[in-house]
Amino acid sequence: MRPHERVKAAIEQSEGPAVVGFLTAGHPHPDRFLRDLAAIAEAADAVEIGVPFSDPMADGVTVQRSSRVAIEHGVSLRWIFAELERRDFELAAPVLLMSYLNPLLAFGYERLAARAAETGVCGFIVPDLPFEESGPLKAALDAAGLALVQLVTPATPRERLRRLAAESSGFLYAVTRTGTTGAGLSVPAELAEYLAAVKAASPLPVCAGFGVRERAHVELIGRHVDGVIVGSALVEVLESGADPAAFLRGLKGRSATV
Repeated sequence: MRPHERVKAAIEQSEGPAVVGFLTAGHPHPDRFLRDLAAIAEAADAVEIGVPFSDPMADGVTVQRSSRVAIEHGVSLRWIFAELERRDFELAAPVLLMSYLNPLLAFGYERLAARAAETGVCGFIVPDLPFEESGPLKAALDAAGLALVQLVTPATPRERLRRLAAESSGFLYAVTRTGTTGAGLSVPAELAEYLAAVKAASPLPVCAGFGVRERAHVELIGRHVDGVIVGSALVEVLESGADPAAFLRGLKGRSATV
């Protein structure tokens, strides 16, 4: 099974909605990175490793804070690959890197694909990469069997949504900005319509980034898409020193405590 197929299979084979966990590499401390990664991979269906970046466009305050801490500790893309290479355990879930484009450009696409494949990375998510300029990176990743996950938003026109869905690999990332989960535990009608359109257009599983913090949110969003992406809440769990695997098992309904 090629790396991008591992990502797709992991989400499709989840019992209930898949949970994709996010951590920023080297946060809250570089010494904990491999231990935290192993714990998250054991409990989640897939893992996003955030490459810290000084000028993010799409991250909220929590992820921005985690990136600043990691950068202050000297974490870089080169450091992440070195850490992944020195690990002495198998990852229980496929791992993707989520990075802004500049570090990837600086690394070089062919070298990037080779290092990713060598170190067990299955794909990339690049929030600031325009689809029209994604060809060179996609070609390099395709050659190594790696995923390039495309992102769509509620503002994405339907025809463009179909193109992005057709070109994505691993899964399709549905960014949700027009509504929140919470007190009423309901998805606004316009957001439900958007998620339904994304799901209908995609030959791949669809995972939604939504501000998930508890099991009820996973169940609610899982009625519309195949999985959820847990970012800021998991970063805060790591900051607090709590067990990230216990938190994720709670989201998946495998523990009474979240």
